[in-house]
Amino acid sequence: MLSRVADAIYWLNRYIERAENVARFVDVNLTLMLDMPTGQLEQWEPLVMTTGDLPLFQSRYGQASPEAVIQFLTFDESYPNSILSCLRSARENARSIREIISSEMWEQVNSFYLMLQEAAKSQPLTSPNAFFAEVKLASHLFAGVMHATMTHNEGWHFGQIGRYLERADKTTRMLDVKYFILLPAVSFVGSALDELQWIALLKSASAYEMYRKRGAHRIVPQGVAEFLILDREFPRSIQYCLLQAERSLQTITGTLPGTWRDPVERVLGRLRSELDYLTIEEIMQRGLHEFLDDLQKRMNDIDSKIFETFFALSPISASAPLDTQTIAQTQSLMV
Repeated sequence: MLSRVADAIYWLNRYIERAENVARFVDVNLTLMLDMPTGQLEQWEPLVMTTGDLPLFQSRYGQASPEAVIQFLTFDESYPNSILSCLRSARENARSIREIISSEMWEQVNSFYLMLQEAAKSQPLTSPNAFFAEVKLASHLFAGVMHATMTHNEGWHFGQIGRYLERADKTTRMLDVKYFILLPAVSFVGSALDELQWIALLKSASAYEMYRKRGAHRIVPQGVAEFLILDREFPRSIQYCLLQAERSLQTITGTLPGTWRDPVERVLGRLRSELDYLTIEEIMQRGLHEFLDDLQKRMNDIDSKIFETFFALSPISASAPLDTQTIAQTQSLMV
């Protein structure tokens, strides 16, 4: 497979998943505001803070009002991680590989993008919760269409890796929203408000029903964190996402489970295996925020190693002799 095709499929899926997760990200705060006591100050600045783009936001919008934060994270075309920008980038990646993806995938990406454009024209949003629910549904439709209409070859597996790495990263950030936003004071720990906030977080990750069906009788922070980080069967847990990404990577490389040949296989396999033997007690003892922050850095490293291993074009030494086959392979990568 050409490196440019693999790169486009990888980022097509990352951008679609990022758009969905930003919608979930904002929805955490919107839902929580409904349960906040009357007079409780709405905290929107920490929502931007957890994206790592607070200085950029402040330079453009100043004070973090609900309208400004929603505009920045959803419709700001100059902000590369806004939902609209993600869909524009996803559409461009899909356009560049029209001959590889199915027509149904292309149509879904287009419909998704046009829906965002129409919503951007009719600001402000009359029903933000309904809009973000529509964004999440459109992302689910794309994933379903891709699964059902695209051959499950190397390209499909690159898409899976992109989707699951993005999902794992955003799950860490949604948990960080709880760390930064949901507890205005230590005295709220264990209170009814604290439980309502953890429920809102689970619902924003579409995890509330599955958490309950797992046999949990109470919503406790340690139990929620364990479910979203270490559960091996729930599709949005970090452990599940890394397992699926590793399986797709091994399918692409042909490497046997438990072994590695490339740097990306090593860093991904090491992180996944560490989570296999980690307990929630160890995570809490270390500090949830510190653990999540380290996870985000390590997943960024995995992304860098994927680029270096599969997508980057290495310069060819002028002194090295090239045979006809090598020249042909090099030219195919540069198409």
